Amino acid sequence: MSTIATQTIAPTATLAIHETIPSTQIRICRTVESVQSWRRQYHRDGGIVGFVPTMGALHDGHLSLVRAAALESDHIIVSIYVNPTQFAAHEDLSSYPATWDADCRLLAELDRKLAASGTSKGRIRAVFAPSHNVMYPTGIPGSEIDSKGSFVTITPVGELLEGASRPTFFRGVATHCMKLFNPVQPNKAFFGQKDVQQAVVVQKMIKDFLLPIEMVVCPTGREPDGLAMSSRNVYLGERRRPIATVLIRALQAAAAKYANGATDRDTILGAALQVVADTQAQQQALPASGRVKFEVDYISLAESDTLEEVAAHVNREKGAILSGAIKILPVEEPQPNEDLGYSDGPLVRIIDNVIL
Repeated sequence: MSTIATQTIAPTATLAIHETIPSTQIRICRTVESVQSWRRQYHRDGGIVGFVPTMGALHDGHLSLVRAAALESDHIIVSIYVNPTQFAAHEDLSSYPATWDADCRLLAELDRKLAASGTSKGRIRAVFAPSHNVMYPTGIPGSEIDSKGSFVTITPVGELLEGASRPTFFRGVATHCMKLFNPVQPNKAFFGQKDVQQAVVVQKMIKDFLLPIEMVVCPTGREPDGLAMSSRNVYLGERRRPIATVLIRALQAAAAKYANGATDRDTILGAALQVVADTQAQQQALPASGRVKFEVDYISLAESDTLEEVAAHVNREKGAILSGAIKILPVEEPQPNEDLGYSDGPLVRIIDNVIL
């Protein structure tokens, strides 16, 4: 008798109690079923659901996406999930910063500001925070190129630039986004321009798979010195942090050439490469106890729709995308009590872009 009673009563109790961020009405959904249940109520009222997918370790760049969503959506849902299939086999997933409590506090504070502003259309209603078992119910596929599993692959755009350096990255991104889109069913999805290739890949996926989602790409959030906001910036530490701006300085130098009339590839990219070379020479002249070493992964001038490299000249009617990636190497000779950054300052890969 007691077993039957437990089976009857427990589901009812579970449905009646929803986990929320403390002192808020923001619902925390940890399963596909809970997200679907949350979403059904907004199917009925016809309100616009805006979605901001993140991997947590939230910063003001993420919050700017939520603020943008609040201007265009009635109900906002944010996901917090570190997707393992975006990490290559040699990349350390376990070192990615996990700041759940701080993330919840940031979202709660932002929601209070949205409520008080009088100018925002929508509010933060939910956070989707699934486990690996929820996102990959039959097991997490491997990160090797020839791994077996259920994947969404977007080519050829996913094979260029970042995709050339990290061959399984956009397979992981597209698969992850499709998995999020299916239960959330957003009307609009908000992404940052910093990950411009990701935005192009996801937009192509939305179009090719006939998903009823409007994608909104928002400007890159930046620190006062121009460095793009990123969860990975916490790895940099005091010595490497100022040098991390070399990429955006290089891209801005190239953009200035274009603004002054240049359209040929060699002139535009040459300006970027000169900034990189000068910075490397300056650092190399310093002793190992004070210098920062970095490597260029790529500097690109690409067509804005396909991300194929501009062959000779930029078509000013179409514009182009300047982008790049650098690897900032770990500190060679750490000094006593030196702040090396989160997780003792591992290699940090910086990406950025400028739209021409």
